[in-house]
Amino acid sequence: MTNPFENPNGTYLVLINDERQHSVWPETVEVPAGWTVVKPGGTREDALAYIEENWTDMRPASLVKAMADTAS
Repeated sequence: MTNPFENPNGTYLVLINDERQHSVWPETVEVPAGWTVVKPGGTREDALAYIEENWTDMRPASLVKAMADTAS
């Protein structure tokens, strides 16, 4: 059986969690709890391009908040 996370012909979603972290996710695999679809199915390349364009700050949201609170 082919790994659904590495299927070159697969359809992929982009997920985001509460920490604003992104993930490429196979459309055929159930979205895990705590994650939300932010980009519906497309190619793996489409999903990676979306992430590259939209996930510009790799820090978790809680760290961004903590740093902002400390700076205030």
